[in-house]
Amino acid sequence: MKDHEWLPLIPIRGAQGAWLEDHDGRRYLDAVSSWWTNLFGHRHPHIVARLKAQLEVLDHVIFAGFTHEPAVQLAEKLCALAPPGLTRVFYADIGSAAVEVALKMSHHYWRNTGQPQKTRFIALANGYHGETLGALAVGGTGLYRDAYTPLLMQPIFVPSPDCCPLAPDGRGPGESWEAYSRRRFADLERALERHAHETAAVIVEPLVQCAGGMRMYHPVYLKLLRAACDRHGVHLIVDEIATGFGRTGKMFACEWVSGSRSPSAARREPERPDGDDRAGGAQPALGRAGDGNEKPFSPDFMCVSKGLTGGTLPLAAVLTREAIYQAFYDDYAAYKAFLHSHSYTGNPLACAAALATLELFAQEDWLARNRETARRMWDAMAPLSGHPHVAEVRQQGMILAVELAQHPAARQPYPAQERRGLRVYQYGLERGVLLRPLGNVVYLMPPYVLTPEEVDLMCRTASEGIERATAD
Repeated sequence: MKDHEWLPLIPIRGAQGAWLEDHDGRRYLDAVSSWWTNLFGHRHPHIVARLKAQLEVLDHVIFAGFTHEPAVQLAEKLCALAPPGLTRVFYADIGSAAVEVALKMSHHYWRNTGQPQKTRFIALANGYHGETLGALAVGGTGLYRDAYTPLLMQPIFVPSPDCCPLAPDGRGPGESWEAYSRRRFADLERALERHAHETAAVIVEPLVQCAGGMRMYHPVYLKLLRAACDRHGVHLIVDEIATGFGRTGKMFACEWVSGSRSPSAARREPERPDGDDRAGGAQPALGRAGDGNEKPFSPDFMCVSKGLTGGTLPLAAVLTREAIYQAFYDDYAAYKAFLHSHSYTGNPLACAAALATLELFAQEDWLARNRETARRMWDAMAPLSGHPHVAEVRQQGMILAVELAQHPAARQPYPAQERRGLRVYQYGLERGVLLRPLGNVVYLMPPYVLTPEEVDLMCRTASEGIERATAD
């Protein structure tokens, strides 16, 4: 808050499409989708109409002993879209709460099935899963968790498979994203060999560690992880809160693993041609992780939120398997019930917004449109890979990141206290573009509705901001 003594908060009075407007009439292109939630622009008429219609009928009702049509319809649609085998839905209200549900449900499943010793979790360094205590505990980003370490359970952390070249033990010259991700998986395999007997689940953000600096890795890691979890009898939780609903180029990021698309997703989305897989920091090739003959990839739990309602209202859900549901299905006297609830669980207005969002996906091939937008973003930003203070330009679908560094060749980042990213943020505001870097990582994660001209404005402003931020 002390920053705002010299960098005033911006009071926003309205929004439409990809634009925000303040009380002085200045407009800002929302290049970060208001914290990655807004998919189809602010106040999309179809979502607004759905919300108004729902408000005329039912605003909220207790979701214990009662139910309602929007929640039932949404659960059915989510299961139809999800990877195969995810047939049960548990509602929450925010992403962190969804992670809490998945963690608790995983342990409780093992308790109900006679293995109460499975109380620990394996997580990736540099990961982020939210800021409630359970979710924070399995996050591996010190910036968010260090102050609360005495309050947190202690998971087993393994090195991240992220392919950023700044890491001291990062990719070597000529090493591909896939080869590096395979090599890093050995760390997780060793952790499972040592700790599977006490581990309930492994939790990961699929393909992109968003709050940790938009660090990216190859889907082969997920393929290896699924097989290892099966071998060792450990659940797999994928946190699709930021990566779900088209952000990475498929409806869910875990669909990049070979053979993992659901039938509905396969009909809606043509296959993306493989991208470039240069080891020197480029757009990774994430076309397939195998030969297509293996069984479809599916986690045991999948957490979704953020874009689920198109950026209008808070809502989250955890999708899981029938076998996990059945472990709790018993008479009251068995005391196996999963007791987890929130006052606004399954809120009808939020469910209506989510249904409207999924209807928009069905009305137009947004994933194909996103591929064109992503290519335009890449073409505009890729030249920065030759900048003397850019370590890497990386992209996965509608997520593009530029990593600034003092001396990229020496793997030397800028000191955090120099706040180079903040300079980019300030420049963006001057030019009417909302950019909110993560430290020294300048990223673009815009709504899907940008016009080509708006894409150009966003990329040009980001590039100019980077030039200015690294000029001294």
